[in-house]
Amino acid sequence: MRKSRAEASDTRRRIVEVAAERFGAKGIQAMGLAEVTASAGLSHGGFYRHFDSKDQLVAEACEAGLAGIVGSLEAKVEGCSKADEFRAVVGAYLSTVHRDMPGRGCPLASMGSELARADHTTRAVAARGFDELVDMLAKRLDDPDRTMGRSRATFALVAMIGAVTMSRVIADPVASASLLEDVRQHLETI
Repeated sequence: MRKSRAEASDTRRRIVEVAAERFGAKGIQAMGLAEVTASAGLSHGGFYRHFDSKDQLVAEACEAGLAGIVGSLEAKVEGCSKADEFRAVVGAYLSTVHRDMPGRGCPLASMGSELARADHTTRAVAARGFDELVDMLAKRLDDPDRTMGRSRATFALVAMIGAVTMSRVIADPVASASLLEDVRQHLETI
């Protein structure tokens, strides 16, 4: 029996959500389609009813993951004074919670090196997500010089991505948390 369009749409969304989490947690290359589809409750063959290739799924999973981190960071500023918004975003991104949940965090920090080697479509999705995060940070900096504000936001985001990435590399949890705190303190002064 064929699924309705709504059911097919739900299945596709579920595959993308599972893939975003699994690619972030384990890596794109380490995660096979069979494991992604099984985690989404489908057979491997069912995958091709929804996607043409793993590359298409990677691009959509990256897009979903980036939308998730933007939404999560936007939620952190609700109720903050304008002066505290940038600090709230930086604090949430550079948290041990974000460090410890790569599958639910920023794809740029969890999959950056793999995204750099991905196909053109996936790299374009990642670049758009990066720009959206920079714009969100620049808005929080509220710099009257838009060019300088964007430059500062770009610097901040690159430092944040690098800090989370390296904090995941460092095995000692105290040293890892210290790295995140050091970068947070430096970014609060920009």
